[in-house]
Amino acid sequence: MNSKRLLYVAGPTASGKTSLAIALAQHFDTEIISCDSRQFYKEMSIGTAVPNSEELAAVKHHFIQQRSIHQPYSIGAFQREALDNLKTLFKTKETVILVGGSGLYADALIDGLDHFPEVDPAFREQLNNQLEHDGIEALATRLKDIDPAYHQKVDLGNPHRLIRALEICLSSGLPYSSFLGNKKAPTFFKSQKIILQWDRSILYERINKRVDQMVAAGLEAEAQSLYPNKDVNALQTVGYREWFAHFDGIFDRTTTLEEIKKNTRRYAKRQTTWFKRYQDALLLPGGISVENILKKFNESNLG
Repeated sequence: MNSKRLLYVAGPTASGKTSLAIALAQHFDTEIISCDSRQFYKEMSIGTAVPNSEELAAVKHHFIQQRSIHQPYSIGAFQREALDNLKTLFKTKETVILVGGSGLYADALIDGLDHFPEVDPAFREQLNNQLEHDGIEALATRLKDIDPAYHQKVDLGNPHRLIRALEICLSSGLPYSSFLGNKKAPTFFKSQKIILQWDRSILYERINKRVDQMVAAGLEAEAQSLYPNKDVNALQTVGYREWFAHFDGIFDRTTTLEEIKKNTRRYAKRQTTWFKRYQDALLLPGGISVENILKKFNESNLG
């Protein structure tokens, strides 16, 4: 049986993943791979809760601020590069830590990717034009007509997911959902998922506090510096969109902060729903120590 192990530290935003991942990496004398799709970009620091300089110095991290927002980065590219990274790390490490709230990226690395046909770029251009002129609701309605099964699963507030599904449908003439389920998981390591759980009211308090800390650290100025690039895909995320609306005169400052907190809480709720699909995960209380995690490993015969 393969002895190489990838420990995935998961949980909603503000659940304490970063500090736990660092503590585990130090215990196992290993390194960390980030699968937080918001932390890939070097222009985004405060609003993405990138590990601070002390945390980055404590343990070597991979896939943190390694590219520009002007360099699109796909899940497929992340999977290929992360698998190559793991192959190198496993030459000297028995355990590697994966951390991040982007479950789709973690799933791609651990379980493999579904294989989709090539897409005619003309369809994507057409769909982007429809989004601009008719809004996201039009895309959602179109997907419901073409692929009602996937329409029930997809985040209807995410235009990129809607466009991706529709371009596959239009290019292939088949439902996007028909291409799901044909993935092949990597075989050179085993994995274990750890999900941090908090009482909802406590988690929401942690989220609100962290947003206040981000604002105190200069989130508004960071968003202002990125405002000229507000239409870049990487910036279509909570913590930046709200400030862009403020700069456009849509929100006042108080409303902006309320919207960031509200949308972050909603994001955390979606993450929690996603992680409920992990039937083989070890569910642990937020704030748990490494020592207690190791005890849980022993009790569960996880080694």
